Amino acid sequence: MGDEAKRFAGVDTTTPNLARMHDYFIGGKDNFAADREAAEAVLAIAPEVRVMAQEHQAFHVRVVRYLVDQGITQFVNLGAGLPTELNTHQLARSLVPEARVVYVGDDPVVLTHGRALLARQPGIAVVEGDVMHPADLLADPVLRQTIDLGQPVAVLLFAVLQYIADSSDPFRRVAELRDALPAGSHIVITHVVFDARPEIAEPIVDLYRKFLGDVEGVARTREKVSTFFDGLELVEPGLVYVRDWRPESPFAAERSDKAWVIVGVGRKT
Repeated sequence: MGDEAKRFAGVDTTTPNLARMHDYFIGGKDNFAADREAAEAVLAIAPEVRVMAQEHQAFHVRVVRYLVDQGITQFVNLGAGLPTELNTHQLARSLVPEARVVYVGDDPVVLTHGRALLARQPGIAVVEGDVMHPADLLADPVLRQTIDLGQPVAVLLFAVLQYIADSSDPFRRVAELRDALPAGSHIVITHVVFDARPEIAEPIVDLYRKFLGDVEGVARTREKVSTFFDGLELVEPGLVYVRDWRPESPFAAERSDKAWVIVGVGRKT
């Protein structure tokens, strides 16, 4: 990891990072000792988190396929993690080669890694931003060069909103983003909920607060998360556990609540 740390000179490798923790959960190698320590502490409380990360990746494949089927060829992926083998642009372009994708993040490692890997691919860009500043994000010149905001766009909010407290009013920010998108656009949200396992909510949130001091863990319920879809048409099967969203096999949804991640796709009419 010494060589890897040198590659990310100027980045704090002693503080856990959400993107790198997720990378560890899915078996990646772009993580540091601090990330692994934090991830293992989470797994000690909820060992199913690793399976949840894998289920989330599988949902990513299914939802991109669905969106392309709806005629969507433009994607804005907010809170993008480290590049993996299942990137949005790879999934979309395997179905429609002219798909255009903008990855949005505020983590230096993610931005550096993404720009290095994607710099020479036309129609794909990496920009700095977040969901809490939608007007600034949509005004970004690189995003505007890549995405035609006069045509439908899919905005992917994967595991982003669960770290933003109600006091910061993420509901209003998502509504602002929704209002700025053209009709036919879709907003995809994935969010951890603790309805099925309320006993681990406090320990998990406390861990994230301990390791990620600048990130607020939020224990929302499914009902609360549904508020993010106000003003959108929630497509079938609605806001459901990740394994229940258009599974490829009827057996895939068995004990879906064990995943305790819910997902939904809202369409702007």
